[in-house]
Amino acid sequence: MNTTKCQILLKAVELGSITRAAEDMGYTQSAVSRSIADLEREWSVTLLTRNKDGVVLTAQGEFLLPDIQALCNAQRTLESQVSALHGLTCGTLRVGTFTSVSIHWLPGMIKEFLTLYPGIRFDLVSKWEFAEVEELVRRGQVDCAFLALPAGESLDAAFLRRDRLLAVLPCGHPLAGADFYPMARFTQDPYIRIQEHWDMEMSRIFQEEGLRPNIQYTVNDDFAILAMVEQGLGISLLPEMVVRGSQRRVTAIPLERPRFREIGLAVRRGGPVSPLTRRFRDFVLQWLETAP
Repeated sequence: MNTTKCQILLKAVELGSITRAAEDMGYTQSAVSRSIADLEREWSVTLLTRNKDGVVLTAQGEFLLPDIQALCNAQRTLESQVSALHGLTCGTLRVGTFTSVSIHWLPGMIKEFLTLYPGIRFDLVSKWEFAEVEELVRRGQVDCAFLALPAGESLDAAFLRRDRLLAVLPCGHPLAGADFYPMARFTQDPYIRIQEHWDMEMSRIFQEEGLRPNIQYTVNDDFAILAMVEQGLGISLLPEMVVRGSQRRVTAIPLERPRFREIGLAVRRGGPVSPLTRRFRDFVLQWLETAP
């Protein structure tokens, strides 16, 4: 079976949209619709339901999804093994990631990796929530993924780096020039948080400290937080990787009791790890030895 149509279906399911799948894969919208319609006709099933928000799997589609994923994974594994025989001259690496890694690490990593293996293609899948990134690996939708440690029991993860958490303040804040930000001040200063279900990490810190921050705003984007802090609307708690390189006029200082998040690169435990994935994992560890 030609797996291209199955890959198109999986991309439409992942993105929840025929149009977005077409844009992502470089096809026309009609070509994507036609490929999915071909599968439905060949298998005599309805795979997707179209609605005003996009597309979702039908019950029949949900039933077939694991086998479709397995088929596409097997195809990619075969391509990777063939690629290994030819010195990794071709192949696709699917990488799960989150925003700050996508911005600060992956562009440099990919550029240098492609100088060594110019025939490799990257397929990046970015999520806001670490749990969603883990799920991508567990389901085999990506070959490896950057995520926060500790990873789930079904994953094998290599530690990459500790990312310090910083208090982010307006430049005019009374503590903007201080050596550290007292934890108790989070209960006083207006606090801007990202949606809780997207980042449980910060909530866990406040629970461990026995503090209830003075939450005034809830947003869905780290960069929106930086813009609001710049305007003096409040303060926040963000990873150093998010703050670094920002063009916003804000001040970031350490916490009274230093806190960190640990970032790792994970693969699915017990599953086959392709030569391309192993090569990329080794390259990432080496790249980070000299990266700022």
